[in-house]
Amino acid sequence: MDPFFGRFRLISDKKKFEFVSKGGGVVFLLIALFPVAFCHATEQVLQQVAREIREEVLRGNNDAIGKPLPLASHWNEGMSKDGYTPHYQVAMIRKGHHLLPWFNMPRPGQNTGISYYAPLNKVAELKLPITFISTEWEHLLTSDPAYFNLPPDKNPNVVDLNNKILPKISPFGPVKYWRELGRKWTAGPIMEILQELYPDPPLIIFLSNNEAVKLRWTEIERDKRYIAKYGIGRDDNFKRKIMGDAWIERYRALQEGMREGLTNPHWKDKAIFIGYNAFGSSFFARSTNWMDYSLYTPGRFSPWPLAWDGGGPPYYLHNWDRNTDYWVMSPQIRAMNWVFMQKEIYKLNPKYWFEISVWDGHVAGDPSDKRLYYASLGQIYTPDRYSGMVQFGMWLLRPRVVREFRGSTETVTKTGSYFVSIMNAVDNVYSNPILRKFWRKGKLVVNKSHMHPFQAVVPREYQGRDRWFLIDTNLDPPRPWKYETELPVFALPLVMGRSPNREWLIYSFAPKKYIKKVKISIPNYGAVWIDASPSGAYHHLVEKTGKVIAVK
Repeated sequence: MDPFFGRFRLISDKKKFEFVSKGGGVVFLLIALFPVAFCHATEQVLQQVAREIREEVLRGNNDAIGKPLPLASHWNEGMSKDGYTPHYQVAMIRKGHHLLPWFNMPRPGQNTGISYYAPLNKVAELKLPITFISTEWEHLLTSDPAYFNLPPDKNPNVVDLNNKILPKISPFGPVKYWRELGRKWTAGPIMEILQELYPDPPLIIFLSNNEAVKLRWTEIERDKRYIAKYGIGRDDNFKRKIMGDAWIERYRALQEGMREGLTNPHWKDKAIFIGYNAFGSSFFARSTNWMDYSLYTPGRFSPWPLAWDGGGPPYYLHNWDRNTDYWVMSPQIRAMNWVFMQKEIYKLNPKYWFEISVWDGHVAGDPSDKRLYYASLGQIYTPDRYSGMVQFGMWLLRPRVVREFRGSTETVTKTGSYFVSIMNAVDNVYSNPILRKFWRKGKLVVNKSHMHPFQAVVPREYQGRDRWFLIDTNLDPPRPWKYETELPVFALPLVMGRSPNREWLIYSFAPKKYIKKVKISIPNYGAVWIDASPSGAYHHLVEKTGKVIAVK
């Protein structure tokens, strides 16, 4: 055993080791005493895939070669035997899939339960980046009595006008507890051991679920400390600005504390902190009250890109509202709002790590299950159709990671085919030279013939922003469209070069059925005919020849 590993001692007749770390802490690690099955690819292929993963993770957003190629990842932490375990992940990388590995993040004070020594060793051998999936770190400010029971003047939660402490985190409480809590998350014995087991990852991502119960800006005048400092009757932009600034300060303090808690200088340097939905809302301008759920203020659509190193908004077929992949009210149309937000983010935070979380709304055994809803309409929601919807979002946004959501009890046996379809979509970008070229350098084509259907209370500074990228087809229903208007085909082109030497990559998605010979109108060029499929289809158009060729 290499010296940096510390000392292991096998405890007889149990699949358990005792690890004595460099710092002297004793932790029990549950370690699988069987090898991971590596039989699906040659060592040469494995090393190539690992190299590509490393290269794309380390590539900057404005790299001279172009945009970083995507990686697939997941929210399911593999806590059940048939979940998306680290063993499963390594096996998928062995098969040639471009995965960003993920592990469950230990909680403060946890000193047992680590079960991924073997796959972590393989990840370390391949020098792959790693992600630690976690609940929202700051929720302990409310759920831990050590913080919630603090006196009102020191409490990090909301103190109302009657001096009552509410179970809701305040942006106006003491900052020091945020930093203190951050250190607790990373200073534990298991985190110390993980740093010793893998001392030099190229990147360490700490990913928060980011759904703690917090004070909303519409409730801000219920917070005693806000009132004491600013009084009542301020305008809404002021309230959103003050609250956004306060959240930035506290979340950065939390992350600084987490960095301080790490013992390995390399980890301190390579760690980034990203949050689910730490971005902007896809419901921008959908209804007149959309700002009630936003922290928009003039000059900044959201504070979250300044509060986090990155984030992943939900590209979801929500099971809790009426939306489908074939209506105007769809993930595809909603996500078009994110394009202008991305551009603003990279000005505010050039290193911002942008990914998307994807989900088909499936909740096994629940009446709200989206697949059940489709079945009630006589439709089958297949992995191919799921992939077709996700690929539209990929080419619209070109995220660094496509991260699938599944509940913690979901299994690979029941849902794995859906994730395989996502991995295959990601891998295609690497294996196909045309897709790779357009992902790197392609420019999204704007359709200025129409406006985005969400037009309620658009702030003046965003009224001229490009938000409509769906191109016209001969199958489009008559306008005006309603939210439940069915769209047979979603087509999206990217362009490279200048006339007369332009090329286009056209992605098309026909949710309900395969459609042969769809006429699409490319802005500033003209009409061409393509086929569209539920699993998604690619066509390459070369201006000089006028030929349209299917990309396989």
